[in-house]
Amino acid sequence: MSPKSLLARNDFFHSNSFLAPNDLALATMNREILRLAIPNILSNLSVPLLGLVDTALMGHQEDASLYLGAVGIATAIFNVLYWSFAFLRMGTTGLTAQAFGQQKETEALFVLGRGILVALVGGVLLIALQVPIEWAGMQVMEGSEEAKEIGRGYFYVRIFAAPATLALYVFYGWFLGMQNAVIPMILSIAINIVNIGGNFLFVYGLDMKAEGIALSTVIAQYVGVALALVFFMRKYGHLLRQRKAGNLLEAKELRRFVLVNRDIFIRTACLVFAFTYFTSRSGSFGDEILAANMLLIQLLHLMSYITDGIAYAAESLVGRYQGEAKAGKMPQLIRRILGMGVGFGLLFSLLYLVAGESILGLLSDEPQVVSDAIEYLPWMILMPIWGTFAFMWDGIYIGATASVTMRNTMIIATFAFFLPTWLLTQESLGNDGLWLSMTMFMIARGVALAIMARKNSLGWKSV
Repeated sequence: MSPKSLLARNDFFHSNSFLAPNDLALATMNREILRLAIPNILSNLSVPLLGLVDTALMGHQEDASLYLGAVGIATAIFNVLYWSFAFLRMGTTGLTAQAFGQQKETEALFVLGRGILVALVGGVLLIALQVPIEWAGMQVMEGSEEAKEIGRGYFYVRIFAAPATLALYVFYGWFLGMQNAVIPMILSIAINIVNIGGNFLFVYGLDMKAEGIALSTVIAQYVGVALALVFFMRKYGHLLRQRKAGNLLEAKELRRFVLVNRDIFIRTACLVFAFTYFTSRSGSFGDEILAANMLLIQLLHLMSYITDGIAYAAESLVGRYQGEAKAGKMPQLIRRILGMGVGFGLLFSLLYLVAGESILGLLSDEPQVVSDAIEYLPWMILMPIWGTFAFMWDGIYIGATASVTMRNTMIIATFAFFLPTWLLTQESLGNDGLWLSMTMFMIARGVALAIMARKNSLGWKSV
């Protein structure tokens, strides 16, 4: 039975008189969360699976540590580039959800238009500036010259996906803001099926190795944009015909779009700095430790992408409630989002405790790399517990477009916790100090956002 059919069966709540009004409201809220979260979880599940396939393909090459490190270095550069534009998805979701709640279809359409415009301009600029970007990235990253050379080949292929990748950020955010999680799910699954199929074709069939992984990504991203346009026209094409008078570049709304996205950009830049710095410092311990840390980061991505399915539901619903002026529902919604998210985090901690070594063994057959990864696995066993708390609060704040607080708390987590922890422990703890820094980063994010909730009219403790 499909997720949609399963959720439809929950309609019995509306017809059972034994439920008190408050119970009925909570049941309806739970159903709304699940209606958005289940497709998002299924969608996000395909993303880390792609990363796991990429890792496994490189991890079973000759000189596996070299190829894992090379792709890790190049991917870290793309993380800097693309995560810096993550505001295109997050800002679009919050603004669109609020327009949806206010029943302002024209404004929702303009949010999409503004986002696509920024995405296309940004994507073209990234391609035009690819040479200095690659040079600067390789100067910052640690690793052997052999790993960097392979990473360069990967970079100069994948960079041509930039316009499509950024446009997809906007489409994902817009569909979620319109309370539609099914289309992003279909897009994500389709893109990753194309990508995984291309990986096997180019890596095993044509022996392209790292460049094959990159080429698969380029093709899959443009296929995704084509599908997104088809879905938009089929589901929302009427908005183009019914659009009321308005201005895509209307000063007040454009200023709001820029300010929200500016703060999210700064917030994301701090996030990118932390993960890029983590990768760079990993390389300072040698290719084997770099490769081992990249294996463990894949486990972090697996956890974060799946639990983010619930955070995306929070973005959609918090934004909609803001638009509908239903502040009274916010505390109950936040409590349920946090409970679901942390519950998933505990399940991942249990999974990594029981099967973490086996999963790492599947990702690489190089004994030293797997052995090094197992040594630091305890950090990853604990990471989901406090990581999911931070991820859920991110989704709540994105929906509320409380971007100033997001920016400030991320700056604090990065420069008052992550970086000082590493600088104080690098000599005494080595790679353990690096993982301790990442742990402190996650804890600080979640705690700071929780403390600031009341100041942003997110009174979750009042329930």
